[in-house]
Amino acid sequence: MTLAINKIINSLLEIILFSLLPFLFWYFSARKQERFTEWIGLKKIKGAKNTALAIILVTVFYLAISLVFLKGLNNIESATSEFQGLGFAALPAIFIYAVFNTAFPEEILFRGFILKRLANKLGFAKANFIQGLLFGLLHGVMFFPLVGNLKTILIILLTSLAAFAMGYVNEEISGGSIIPSWIIHAISNLIAGIYLAFYI
Repeated sequence: MTLAINKIINSLLEIILFSLLPFLFWYFSARKQERFTEWIGLKKIKGAKNTALAIILVTVFYLAISLVFLKGLNNIESATSEFQGLGFAALPAIFIYAVFNTAFPEEILFRGFILKRLANKLGFAKANFIQGLLFGLLHGVMFFPLVGNLKTILIILLTSLAAFAMGYVNEEISGGSIIPSWIIHAISNLIAGIYLAFYI
């Protein structure tokens, strides 16, 4: 229970931190045009059937990446290491971590803010490439001291591809909603956390 409470607190802090810059940008530039939630893509999904299929396909890809990482990062401390071997006791904390501690704040910043704002200036293709690369670099930087050059490059490449795919689903299939990428991201992190809790 203590772990779950810690994850709730961490989630609130992460959401506030990752939302601060987008909120300030919206407040000074767009608050008279639309609500903050609409502005960052927290809105109804369009094209539900196509979106559902895209979510399944990208989730499988993202999940494959996550499991490859877990196999390659044995005995290395990561964000999910605290769940290792805890079994059912870790499930509430894993759910909170997967949905609110990582997926939600990261989707707000990368797909809700960076992608959308850059797309207004550069067009979707360039903006999606940039947000994907930034997402990959963030994850690569976190692991570089632990895994070395080759694995870091692989992490950057694969997470960038996943981010690029999530950006495409949101903007080109789902009408600009970030909910699809939030679902993809959360499911992948959830299964990765469960894998650690039960199988490592």
